[in-house]
Amino acid sequence: MNWKKKVGAVLAAVVAVTSLSDATPAAADGRTHGGWIPAPQEAFEQPAGARCDFPVRVQPVVDEVRKLVLAEYPDGSPRRELYTGALVDEVTNLDTGAVTRVDASGTSLVEYAADGSMTWYATGPVLLGFRENAGSLPRGIWIVDGVYVVEFDPTYVHKTITMVRGTTHNVCTDVS
Repeated sequence: MNWKKKVGAVLAAVVAVTSLSDATPAAADGRTHGGWIPAPQEAFEQPAGARCDFPVRVQPVVDEVRKLVLAEYPDGSPRRELYTGALVDEVTNLDTGAVTRVDASGTSLVEYAADGSMTWYATGPVLLGFRENAGSLPRGIWIVDGVYVVEFDPTYVHKTITMVRGTTHNVCTDVS
């Protein structure tokens, strides 16, 4: 199965599971997962040069993100999770005080590999930071929107985005 078909199949499953938001799926061994739980984003700051040319703060102003554990490894750690919900982040240039708000309310099916790497099968907007020479986008804080896959290496430093359809925008330019 090529990657476009796989993304399509995974996203169809995401839509089906999202529509069952009150359901509590059973694991293969008969245990049930706890259902949807809040998955709040923590505010964070980055120094000048880390993501933007200036120091920046990102903090949620609307955070209704929740997650659903779909599968676990035998040790109980997550193998596959679904994330969805409203998320609006405020991005602030700490030198000038310039502020912008961005909608990062996408939906992602996240698969955690045994080697520590992670893959997101995503639809809609997600906010992602990129270090210099650490991925498929230049250094910045990016809104990625559309239908796409994000692959993280085991350190979560290097990210590769494969777009099926969509756009990217560096939010650093909005507050520079």
